[in-house]
Amino acid sequence: MNLSRYKYPLSTLPIRTLDFFHVPVTARHPVRFIIEKGNWSIKWDGHYVAQEVDKIAPGLIKVEENPFLLSHKVAHFGSQFQFTAWHKHMAQSNRMICTFFHGKRTDDEAMARHVDDFLEGLPRLEKVITAASMIEQRLLEWGVPRAKLVRIPIGVDCGLFKPCSEEIRQKTRQKYGLSDDTLVIGSFQKDGNGWGEGNEPKLIKGPDVLVEVVKKLAQEVPVFVLLTGPARGYVKKHLDAAGISYSHEFIEDYLDLPSRFAPLDVYINPSREEGGPKGILEAMAAGVFVASTKVGMAPDVIVHGRNGALVDVGDVDGMVSAILASYSDRDSMRWMMEQARQDILSYDWPKIGRQHYDLVYKDMV
Repeated sequence: MNLSRYKYPLSTLPIRTLDFFHVPVTARHPVRFIIEKGNWSIKWDGHYVAQEVDKIAPGLIKVEENPFLLSHKVAHFGSQFQFTAWHKHMAQSNRMICTFFHGKRTDDEAMARHVDDFLEGLPRLEKVITAASMIEQRLLEWGVPRAKLVRIPIGVDCGLFKPCSEEIRQKTRQKYGLSDDTLVIGSFQKDGNGWGEGNEPKLIKGPDVLVEVVKKLAQEVPVFVLLTGPARGYVKKHLDAAGISYSHEFIEDYLDLPSRFAPLDVYINPSREEGGPKGILEAMAAGVFVASTKVGMAPDVIVHGRNGALVDVGDVDGMVSAILASYSDRDSMRWMMEQARQDILSYDWPKIGRQHYDLVYKDMV
């Protein structure tokens, strides 16, 4: 068939025309990072990855909210949940990548079904990216081929999240009426079921652990808790019952989040299951002491006693002891916070974008 009569280069023709002629394309933006429509973590991850990869290979990648009409593209699903929802409805000509963050069959019945759906769709995936070494090992045990599996950490914007000055720290603490001897705890996540008040706890996020840790800390020192994220009803109810002061601020714009780290003394991640969480990276980048359970990326990022505190899942007493020990030695705590900032620079988005290009995209297009 003679295509010379077309005025425009083949790569600029509409997708339907290209499909009609059965011509595989490597048009502009052959890689599409599939993001969520909501203002949530996966959306920002996609934009950061696309931004950094575009600096390396202009025109290679763009974000996409609706992949249904994609054809002859490399579709990178920002989470395994998106992959299971979309892949059966997309053209066979697409090549697929999926980032798998977290989840195991024992979490609950819904997650068990989701894991089965993911593994059923595995033959369609050319690459599976995961952020944490423990999730990587889990995927291998489930039968994900080593050749398909790539570990690339979640990134953090170290220019956006950075230590604040003492002046700003004091001003933000004054905003909440906090004295110098108040231990200010941060918890920025969604830990209730659904998108309402969140009075029913999402136990894999450990809101019950958070509440118990805070209550025990409050027996030793004055405590104030700063909460962000939706569905925090369970935590607020129990803090009210214990008479512990807190503020809950739902942050609609991700760019407003860094300022909430300014008044903190410690950021707590009490989860039982995670893919990151991104909160520990953001806190470390902001120069805030982090106490986390051994989930997700935490064991890869945190070295106990060097740049934070790491305890077993559900170990309330261990977390309380680690926080009090660090808080009582401010010089040591300050040193660990500085070390955390230096360590987390390895997770800055330009480095993570480069890993996506070198380890995944470069060989696929």
